[in-house]
Amino acid sequence: MQYQAEIMALLYTSGDQGLELGIMAELLEISKSALRQSLDELKINLEADEQSGLIISQFDDIYKLVTKPQFGSLLNRYFKSGLSTTLSQAALEVLSIIAYKQPVTRVEIDEIRGVQSSGTLQTLIVRQLVKENGRKNVPGKPIIYATTEQFLDYFGLKTLKELPDISEFEDSELDKDGNLDLFYSKFEKLENNEENNG
Repeated sequence: MQYQAEIMALLYTSGDQGLELGIMAELLEISKSALRQSLDELKINLEADEQSGLIISQFDDIYKLVTKPQFGSLLNRYFKSGLSTTLSQAALEVLSIIAYKQPVTRVEIDEIRGVQSSGTLQTLIVRQLVKENGRKNVPGKPIIYATTEQFLDYFGLKTLKELPDISEFEDSELDKDGNLDLFYSKFEKLENNEENNG
């Protein structure tokens, strides 16, 4: 049971990116073999735990915390129910950054926002507004993200060319370097327009 809570905390925070075994071992300051043993125990415990909706998923040496497959239809009902129609401020920020900067990595998104975005990014992927669009040809080959056709439909756009021009943003929405301080504002207006027209 040792390290299982720490592992879950790390995997939850890393979101859809997951964490490589070696990086996790360094963060936890344990050997890879000890980490593998803890991961194997955690996988078994989560799969057997009827009170948990989460499991560990492994892709080569990358580990992720994901929902159990049997809850797929429940999650689809949630996203189709309208309960999740309005996007949070964080989701609008991440979505607008991806829309204007795509293709973009999670680290690049985090640098623009100044906060960690993996959970929000995962929500946007599940809602099919954002997709993985290959990997950037740099060390570590991070996943790059782009918007989807569902994104265009959600905001009532036909193409990305219909996005509000950056020059339309008010000076109050720009920081001292000319970057968007409230990047999400135009998307918030677009979303509200779609709700009013819907």
